[in-house]
Amino acid sequence: MATPMPCRHIGVTIDRPFAEVYAFLADPANWPSWASGLGTLRRQIDGTWVADQAGGRATIVFSPRNDFGVLDHRVITPEGQVIDVPLRAMPNGRGCDVVLTLYRHPAMDDATWARDQDWVRKDLERLATIVSPA
Repeated sequence: MATPMPCRHIGVTIDRPFAEVYAFLADPANWPSWASGLGTLRRQIDGTWVADQAGGRATIVFSPRNDFGVLDHRVITPEGQVIDVPLRAMPNGRGCDVVLTLYRHPAMDDATWARDQDWVRKDLERLATIVSPA
């Protein structure tokens, strides 16, 4: 059994109703507008998406729509590495919290770990700007 990886829960509070934020996030076609690390998404057969990235083509499988705000996705890199990304939208009063769990993989050095945390934070801030009222 593998040793647990260190992780960070990175989140943002959005002043929009949970249902609206979840509906936006539940449609993978909206992800390129805020999730800069995925690359260019194109739909494929059976709900699986492919993304053209700098290193080649990645496959992305998104959680099916649900009532619980679960937006997990699995990225299979061009090299075949499987990366599970937990993502949740949670009601918070009249707004919503969106939290992504970022794992530190064993080969990741300190600089890459810090860069990835900052990257996720900026992407979530971009999401908040996109879905928030003008």
